[in-house]
Amino acid sequence: MTNTTYDLGHLSVLISGAGVAGPALALNLLRYGARVTVVEKAPELRGGGFAVDFRGHVHREVLTGMGIWDEIHARQTHMGRQIVVAPDGSPKVDLPSEMMSGDVEILRGDLAHIMYERTRDRVEYVFDDSIATLTDTPHGVDITFDRGPARRFDLVIGADGLHSRTRSLVFGDESRHLRFLDHYVAGFDAPNGLGLHRTGRLYSEPGRAIALGNYGGDPDRVVALLVFRSERLSYDRQDVAAQKRILAERFAGTGWEGPHVLKALEAADDLYFDAIAQIHVDRLTEGRVALLGDAGYGATMGGMGTGVAIVGAYVLAGELALAGGDHRTAFAAYESRIRGFAKGCQKTAGNAGPFFAPPTERRIRGRDRMYRLLASRPMAAFFKRITEKSATNIRLPEYPA
Repeated sequence: MTNTTYDLGHLSVLISGAGVAGPALALNLLRYGARVTVVEKAPELRGGGFAVDFRGHVHREVLTGMGIWDEIHARQTHMGRQIVVAPDGSPKVDLPSEMMSGDVEILRGDLAHIMYERTRDRVEYVFDDSIATLTDTPHGVDITFDRGPARRFDLVIGADGLHSRTRSLVFGDESRHLRFLDHYVAGFDAPNGLGLHRTGRLYSEPGRAIALGNYGGDPDRVVALLVFRSERLSYDRQDVAAQKRILAERFAGTGWEGPHVLKALEAADDLYFDAIAQIHVDRLTEGRVALLGDAGYGATMGGMGTGVAIVGAYVLAGELALAGGDHRTAFAAYESRIRGFAKGCQKTAGNAGPFFAPPTERRIRGRDRMYRLLASRPMAAFFKRITEKSATNIRLPEYPA
């Protein structure tokens, strides 16, 4: 076979979402010449966000194949140790960087920017718009948008996150797929009152926790992470003021840096607030539509969601190339390869809430003892193997270069 077999120049693909999964798929599809459009509801590419890490040989193989391994290393956080502290700030557990940050760690916004810059000249990015309706036909997918004119594409990929509109339009209401894990998480930018430099602190009380981390950008700022245990809450996802009130109530009276963090919350203009949850769908593809990343197999935190999304994008584009653009063959292969891998990574995410915010003082002490043991030199290599097991539990074929 000649390389022209893998030319996808005849294929038009609409990707919904310009977070991480969307630009990752765009970058991989460009390798085979596909005509790609990315639609994003935000008015511009989102910056900042939490740090994301990669670990193991599979992540490295994929990032190298995409041509961004070196650039990720050049922009990595170089995050150091993270320390679990007592109410007075004294250290209780010292967690080495490889335990929390993997082989390489980068801010989510920096990762998205790398892939956007590599695709922006050859991909049509449409910001401040969303898919309104979607009609799958034998000849393509007819799309209407909230703002732009109606268009037809050969394929549509939902890479629009945990609360994917694409998934709702094709696979049914979110309530059928979202599994709540009894915790909520919030993140925002805050003053670096502790003078942290490429290091972090974690403080836990029964059912709630505050983590502060400086990732080497602005020395005067930290990322504040708040986690709390809760029943399912009813709130407007667009009402930031209501979300701030929820957090203020839940963290009232918190020790350590609690008062300073709540004061920073009042002024925050970049609040992220969501349930710690997972997405479980019966299938990842339907007709000419496929789900990618958090839209299809997301976990809010702890499930290596960014790594899974990057691998998923690499596999989806590679299978489309091998199939010469035949979506039936490619989608079946994509689903077969990714489903088990994604589920294995999701299993690790169930512990994220209880790790940060154990429900009782006794559980907090037990967590501290366990991680003190795992952080010891004799156990470090064992822990590294355990954390890499899910991230490497997939065999990748040799996709065309």
